[in-house]
Amino acid sequence: MNEQKRLFFGIALPASSTQEVIAWRAATFAEETGRPIAAANLHLTLAFLGDVGAEKQRALQQMAGRIRQSPFTLTLDDAGHWPRSGVVWLGPKQAPRGLLQLAGLLRSQAARSGCYQSPLPFHPHVTLFRNALQPVALPPRNFSWQFRVERFALFESLFSQGRTRYRALASWELQQESL
Repeated sequence: MNEQKRLFFGIALPASSTQEVIAWRAATFAEETGRPIAAANLHLTLAFLGDVGAEKQRALQQMAGRIRQSPFTLTLDDAGHWPRSGVVWLGPKQAPRGLLQLAGLLRSQAARSGCYQSPLPFHPHVTLFRNALQPVALPPRNFSWQFRVERFALFESLFSQGRTRYRALASWELQQESL
């Protein structure tokens, strides 16, 4: 039996940033904005993989383990609302080159492995709310969280008892590229 897991590559927010973002979200957005994402689930998706069997998961993990890239600094200093999908997000005004390279590598490897990749350009973001179907008043751009990204992970999306949670299955350290 080939049990499928719903997987994605992503970056977890550091605990200190997570707590600050949660407090800011509560103070900034109206209660009726949408369904807030649980603090433990705040992350930035690098490549969505979909439903993946064990063999493909192993191959994707091996490919991810071969990536050699330097750590980079990520600044979350922009917010937006996508009314069609009902998502309110937090992201970088200017995505660092390292983030774009890492996402590009993971997305291309996923596509070569048969995981559908959206043709839309990569828009790095952390989902704050889902089901935000009404217009959302966005805050003034006077916020910023900055942290060093030194690792990325393969996450499984688990749904039970009406809740989604994400569990890291494997992670890889970003290391200085050697010449």
